[in-house]
Amino acid sequence: MPFFEDIEIGHRREIGTYNFTALSIKTFAAKFDPQRFHLDEEEGKNSLFGGLAASGWHVGSACMSLLVADGQRLAREATARGEEVAVWGPSPGFRDLRWIKPVLAGDTIAYANVVIDKRASGSRPGWGILTARTTGTNQRGEEVYSITASAFVPMRKAIRPVPA
Repeated sequence: MPFFEDIEIGHRREIGTYNFTALSIKTFAAKFDPQRFHLDEEEGKNSLFGGLAASGWHVGSACMSLLVADGQRLAREATARGEEVAVWGPSPGFRDLRWIKPVLAGDTIAYANVVIDKRASGSRPGWGILTARTTGTNQRGEEVYSITASAFVPMRKAIRPVPA
């Protein structure tokens, strides 16, 4: 993963895609969001969604899983090139979580994020705070999900060599 100084506002990153099958929707819902329109096709069809709908939490969790996997891939590639990899910190939070359109069984969602802001942390020297808007778009090109989230990112200049 890149260091704070290496990140540019406006940078877009394609994170990956996830196919929401009826089985994955029902399995997630049974464990975490057992509402009728997430568990049964007929109930989903008769709901405002018009079909078996994925839980919004499922849509967000799929995004997070892909985000982590893509970060691990980027870190492996950087390590293979002999580059130093930044180990990012936790997220101080998010805002503007939106489930814009229902995600139905059979939909494939492509996730991407765009860096919208970055600043030095006022309370944690050597760290910056990156803010990005992440979206999910279905196979018809319709935006179905968005969230604006922040993360602590280490600054390269804060890295000090370890004495021999």
